[in-house]
Amino acid sequence: MTKKISLHDFQSYLAARLAGMGNQSSAGLLGIQAGSDYWLLDLADSGEIVPLTPLTTVPLTRPWFAGIANIRGNLYSAVDFSAFLGKEATPQNASSRLLLVGTRHGSNAALLVTRMIGLRNVEALHPEASDPAAPRWAHESFTDNEGRRWRKLKVRELLADEVFMDIGV
Repeated sequence: MTKKISLHDFQSYLAARLAGMGNQSSAGLLGIQAGSDYWLLDLADSGEIVPLTPLTTVPLTRPWFAGIANIRGNLYSAVDFSAFLGKEATPQNASSRLLLVGTRHGSNAALLVTRMIGLRNVEALHPEASDPAAPRWAHESFTDNEGRRWRKLKVRELLADEVFMDIGV
């Protein structure tokens, strides 16, 4: 009988394998969609991906704070990433996901995203000039062969951003 492993264990295993391959791996980026925007995260920083669970709303918080999620008995603060960017709110449906980005960095933070795109090949992306007006966690951007613009999300810098951490109104 084959050994059963959890999704979290598999993602950890996959991230460790890709990180151990160094420059040999060309698919070390995870693609997500937040509203109409496309984002890339280093696979090692991406964290666990979970289906959207019921969110408990919290009064007196910013409109982009989606609520608190209970993931296997641990509470995560969920931020609607599209709304945080000043765009439309993310519809909470079957394709929406929570990306647990803070666990690796000692924070129970999750991003509510429209959908997961999957692994992206960095060699198929073309770097664009950095945007000096962008926050420090989103300076890098790329285009793919289909003309889509991808921005690279630096998770550690996002978690250190005072605006991101200030959920109270």
